[in-house]
Amino acid sequence: MRRSSSAILSSSGLAVILALTGCGTVPGPGSPGSPATMAATASAGADAAGTGAGAAGTETGSTLFADSASHTVSISWNEDDYAEMIAAYEADGSKEWIQADITIDGTDVSNIGVRLKGNSTLRSLSGDGAGARGGPGGTSSGISSDVPESLPLLIDFDKYVDGQAYQGLTQLSLRPGSPLLNEALSLALTGSSGQATQRYAYTTYSVNGSPTQTRLLVENPDEAYADSLFDTAGVLYKADAESNFTYQGDSLATYDEQFKQLNAEDTADLQPIVDFLKWLSEAGDEEFAAELSSWVDVESFARYTATMNLLVNGDDMAGPGQNYYLWYSLETKKISVISWDLNLAMTGDATASPDEQVSLGGGGGMQRPQGQNNDAGAPPAGAQAGFPEGAPAEIPEGAPAGIPAGTAGGGGRGGNELKERFLASEAFASLYDDAYAELYAQLYASGTAASLLDRIAAVVPSSDGLSEEQIAEQAATLRAFIQERTQALGDQL
Repeated sequence: MRRSSSAILSSSGLAVILALTGCGTVPGPGSPGSPATMAATASAGADAAGTGAGAAGTETGSTLFADSASHTVSISWNEDDYAEMIAAYEADGSKEWIQADITIDGTDVSNIGVRLKGNSTLRSLSGDGAGARGGPGGTSSGISSDVPESLPLLIDFDKYVDGQAYQGLTQLSLRPGSPLLNEALSLALTGSSGQATQRYAYTTYSVNGSPTQTRLLVENPDEAYADSLFDTAGVLYKADAESNFTYQGDSLATYDEQFKQLNAEDTADLQPIVDFLKWLSEAGDEEFAAELSSWVDVESFARYTATMNLLVNGDDMAGPGQNYYLWYSLETKKISVISWDLNLAMTGDATASPDEQVSLGGGGGMQRPQGQNNDAGAPPAGAQAGFPEGAPAEIPEGAPAGIPAGTAGGGGRGGNELKERFLASEAFASLYDDAYAELYAQLYASGTAASLLDRIAAVVPSSDGLSEEQIAEQAATLRAFIQERTQALGDQL
C-alpha cells in the first residue's frame, strides 16, 4: 500500500483534493487517498497535518509542509568556507560540505551542513560558459556563484551534529529556479493520484543578509522517508546521475556508487537490484513478457510510466538525469519506481500523445512503435520546448541531441531498458492504456490540475527577486499548458 497522498501533499492541495474526490470514486478506508485517511489528516489542520500514518520525516507539530502559508528561511555561513566550496566545484566538480546556521520561520538551527546539489544545473559554475539556457518563452535557472542565494543546495541538519533535525527532517533540497510552479504542481498531481512522491513548501530565502528570492523546498528522501514510504517493509535505493541501469557482474561493490541504499543497511543490500538487472539482461522478449510481473510491480510501473508521459517529463528514469528511486518490497519481493526531480515536467510539448516518445536530447523513453507520431529526425516531445520562466530549461549535461532512443544505460546519456521494453511489449499494452486513461481522467479531465495550480499559485510568496506580477504570469503560462494538454489528450483518448 502506498503512502497516503494526503500525507505527502502540501496542504495547499489538500482542500482541492478533498473537494474533488467523492466517496464513490476513491479507494476504500486505509487505501491511498481514502476518505478516512484524508479526513484524518485534513482535520489535523495547519498545526499537525501530515503527521499521521505514512508521513515521512515529520513529528507532531510539524508545519513546514503542512500549512498553506509560505515560509521564511535564511542561511548564514563563513564567506571563506563558501569560496572554498565554489573553488572545489570549479576545479573538479566535487561538492564539498561547509558548516552553516539556518533560521526557519524564526527557529534557529546551528551547525548544519550545506553543499551544492544538482548536475546539469550547476554547469555554469564550472567556468565553461555552458550553463542552463532557456527555451522559447523561458529563461535559465539563473544561478551564479556571485549570487549565493541563487544556488541549489542540499541542507543536512545532522551533518555535524548527530541526531539533529528540524521537525523530524534531516535533509531538505533547495531547488534551483523560481518559482517552479511546474515542479510543485507535478509533485502535487503525483501525490493526488495515490503514488509516492515528496512533500514541498515555498519560502522566501536569503544568504548572509542578501536580497530575498522565492524558492521551493522539497524533502530530500532519507532513512526516515524510506522507512515510512509504504505500510510494508522495504528497501529504498536512489539512482545516481551517473548510474548505469545494466547488469555489470555479480560484485555488489560495482553498484555501490550507482545505487545508494537509504535504509535497512544492517539487514539488506543491493542484491535484489543486481539479481533483477541480471535477469533483465538475459530475458528474451517472451520471457520478459511472461516473467516481468515476478520481479516488478507492473501495475505500479504502468502508473509511473503513464504519469511521466501525462506530465511530459523527459527527465525521468530514462532521462539523462537518471532521476528515480527504486523500492524493493520485502513482502512481495518486487520492485517499484518512485519519481524524483520533476523540475522539467510540464514544460514540453503539451500535445504529446500517450504513445509518443517523451525525452530530452533523444535519449530514452521509447513508447510503443506503432504509436509514435514524430517525423523522422524531429526532436522528441518535451525537448527544449515551452519551458516556463524559472525552470532550468536545458538538455542536461552528457545528453547531446541525436542520441538514439532506446540507448540503455546511464552515465548521463539517458535511456532505460526496463522502461523501453515495458512500453514496447504488447503484453503490457492494455495495462498501460488503462492506467493512462484512469490518470488522465483523474488529473486533467476532472479539473484537478487547474484547481491545484490555483491553490499553489495563491500561496507562492513574492520576494525581492520575484514580483506578484511575475507569479501571475507564470501561473497563466502553466494554466495554458494544462488547458492545451487536457484538450489534446481528450481528442486522442
